[in-house]
Amino acid sequence: MVTRRLAVLLLRRAARRWPAELRTALIREWDAELHVLAGHGQRWRMLRFAASLAASRAGAPVVDRAVLHRRLRHTAGVLLLAPPACVTVVLLAAVVMNLAYAVLDVRVAWATAVQLPLWSGLTAGAGALLALAVTRAARRTVRTGQLATALGVVLPIGLTVTVVLAALAGQGESGLPGTVPGLLLWLAVLVPVLWGAGVLARRGRTRLAWFVGVLGALVAADAAVVLAVVSAIPAAPVGPVADGLPADTVDRVSAPLWLLTCWTDSSFGLPRPTAWERFLITDRVLVEPVFYLACTPYAVAYTVAAARPAPAVEPVPEPVPTST
Repeated sequence: MVTRRLAVLLLRRAARRWPAELRTALIREWDAELHVLAGHGQRWRMLRFAASLAASRAGAPVVDRAVLHRRLRHTAGVLLLAPPACVTVVLLAAVVMNLAYAVLDVRVAWATAVQLPLWSGLTAGAGALLALAVTRAARRTVRTGQLATALGVVLPIGLTVTVVLAALAGQGESGLPGTVPGLLLWLAVLVPVLWGAGVLARRGRTRLAWFVGVLGALVAADAAVVLAVVSAIPAAPVGPVADGLPADTVDRVSAPLWLLTCWTDSSFGLPRPTAWERFLITDRVLVEPVFYLACTPYAVAYTVAAARPAPAVEPVPEPVPTST
């Protein structure tokens, strides 16, 4: 039976993380539980039982299976609900930005210039609040290996992106296929970044873990934006421009700034990207950079919080009997 074999493999993996003197007794107890569950045809419960033991921390005390199941459900809820929450953050920030633009447009001349910075700022603020909520929730989730944690964060994001793209494609949105390579590159780079941050957090180097996680996530987002722009917009030609009009091209020399350009619509006083190049870049890559900004705080926060060593529990001193 494939289910039984998979459950046995998970239990053997769980047993290898326990001290040698405890393995024999644990394996005997776990195999007996598997035998009972298999005899009643409860394959799902058998797999859930084995997975909960395989996901528990090495050397952790044996706890009630109901507690492990509750933590597994809590973990799945956090990881599955956080990406849709990021999509909601992006949409709500866009609505607030449009309302603010409608008010400012009739009063000031710089209303258009603050659209992207306002959208990015609102998204970053809401993403930070989401990261705080996720950090608290991560304390009650299952702790497992750093690679499994990184995949657990990234795969639901990929699933959410797939659902959103499928919904937009059904509405006839054009240009969606061009967004796929950049999104795939972002997800692929994000996995080793979160894995590295988790390894550092597990070793107690929390500040360095945050630095690696945030910097690596920015590099992943920047690489995704660069790929999207390079794939869609030709490079600037060498030589004079015909008729003195700007061509629909973007000079590659400013590629490292494109992510910040998408967030701020600014060249930071540098000659590149020009105003026309900024228009082309933000017209081609508009929503994805803001989505990256919404996801980065929660992804790094969950990875660091889930990998951080649990605080040691101080033993409670026994009361000393008093002589009468």
